[in-house]
Amino acid sequence: MATETNQIDITPAEWKVMRLIWSLGSSSTTDIITELQRQSDWKTSTIKTLLRRLCDKNLLTTTKDGRQFMYHPQVSEQLAMNETAEALFTQLCEMHKGQVLLDLVQKSEISRGDIQSLQAALAEKLTTAPEEVDCNCLPDRMANCQEHGKE
Repeated sequence: MATETNQIDITPAEWKVMRLIWSLGSSSTTDIITELQRQSDWKTSTIKTLLRRLCDKNLLTTTKDGRQFMYHPQVSEQLAMNETAEALFTQLCEMHKGQVLLDLVQKSEISRGDIQSLQAALAEKLTTAPEEVDCNCLPDRMANCQEHGKE
């Protein structure tokens, strides 16, 4: 399995392939092509190219089963989602991350169990949270950033 030290860089098309393989578990080339062509207008060659790129990125491995290749995920779906979200969040202004999280929560379908977990995590975080989070965009020019935050 890939580790947390790897940078996971997955294109939107590759996400579609990986989500299918995570859902099916180890999958044959035929099963992957059949399902992806059912969902999209991708050609067989496009799908095989995506599979090869995912293997080159060490996100998938292959084994031969008779005349078929079997594809196996080498990174968990949760790890890939977490690392992708963390990579995005490192690009955001510290001051606005809370609002982005709030927007995501409001726009996402979330189970009751996940909501309870979020509430518990937020309650714990609240005990050590600062009154305000400083902007990290222009550390030497906080006044400008405060105005930027009001937009």
